[in-house]
Amino acid sequence: TAKLFATEGIPVFDADAAIHALYAGEAATMIEAAFPGSTRNGAVDRTALSKIVAGDPAALERLEGLMHPLVAEKRDAFLRGAGVPIVVLDIPLLLETGLKVDAVVVATAPEHVQRQRVLARPGMTEAKFAALLSRQMSDAEKRSQAHYLVATDKGLDHAREQVKMILADVRAKLNA
Repeated sequence: TAKLFATEGIPVFDADAAIHALYAGEAATMIEAAFPGSTRNGAVDRTALSKIVAGDPAALERLEGLMHPLVAEKRDAFLRGAGVPIVVLDIPLLLETGLKVDAVVVATAPEHVQRQRVLARPGMTEAKFAALLSRQMSDAEKRSQAHYLVATDKGLDHAREQVKMILADVRAKLNA
């Protein structure tokens, strides 16, 4: 869905991409110090790190404590440099973190569709999927907190039209 906004010319901050970049660079030494054996060739080995923190809430909290400030710095730099009134912050746990934004767009699909999509990801297992779900609020709760919804189970063209309608509404509100 974020890519659809980008296609419409909207700058997108991708938190997952920021984490990947940090793991490949400036965060690797810090992560290795906190979680020995979690890097290879100067970059975080996501599989090794996952094995270290899996099932250990304290370790996951420590990892998040290291990474969240770095991601926030990247996000803030993105916002300072955007120079436009509309941007998208693609942050998977946005609502769970309590970050204040002007509007929330939730990409949604029925549970069975979400499950199928997530389990199709490389390296995804039932256990990893269950762990992801345990850290997230339900789709129904996310929808209840959203200003806008994009149904992603009705095809790309349908989702694209919803994004265009959202942008038209946001632009109209900015110009009011």
